[in-house]
Amino acid sequence: MNRIIMMVLRLFLKAPLYFFQIWWYAKSRKAGSREAYACVKKVTIAANRAGRVKIESYGLENIPKENGFIFFPNHQGLYDVLAVLESCPVPFAFVIKKEAADVILLKQVVGALKSISIDREDIRQSMKVIQQVTEEVKNGKNFLIFAEGTRSRNGNKLLDFKGGSFKSAVKAKCPIVPCALIDSFKPFDEKSIQPATVKIVYLPPMYYEDYKEMKTVEIAAEVKSRIEKAIEEHAAL
Repeated sequence: MNRIIMMVLRLFLKAPLYFFQIWWYAKSRKAGSREAYACVKKVTIAANRAGRVKIESYGLENIPKENGFIFFPNHQGLYDVLAVLESCPVPFAFVIKKEAADVILLKQVVGALKSISIDREDIRQSMKVIQQVTEEVKNGKNFLIFAEGTRSRNGNKLLDFKGGSFKSAVKAKCPIVPCALIDSFKPFDEKSIQPATVKIVYLPPMYYEDYKEMKTVEIAAEVKSRIEKAIEEHAAL
């Protein structure tokens, strides 16, 4: 929270303009996804600089050249999406829990990127979200889904990945891109405002041919294993 306050104070003069731009893309039906993403990315980079957060990216070459895939990062804290937004060169939307979708600014970012909120207590609505993501991925849209379902709150240690999180990928037969977030809990989940470095590692994708014989729980365990290995390899760099 302290770092968020610092970001707002250091961007005080530009904050209203940034908010209006994101709000406009959230409301506009004419703006393309690339333009909206570029706007959100620009604001994200400015916020990170104001908050003294540095992003180190690895494995960008592993991001598929063709759109229509899903990122599956571990979930460390409130800052996670900002790390991906700064580092990722291609537009994506994300699935966010309903409770967070109405937070000021985050709500506008959700709208600008045409992201989707999910009510985990409503099975029918959750199934609709799975189907919506499936269809949009088939049509060439990229998504980000946190397979842990909630923040780990244990630093760089992961919770179990939920098999249900991978249903959209299986139905869409799309590439699954594991992403390892390292120290992403530090910017917003710690009280310090000292300079922080967050690492993100884009791992080689799992294509449909790689996982078509696997159950979703097996896919979840494999993705988790790959991310844990990447964290172990990169945390000390």
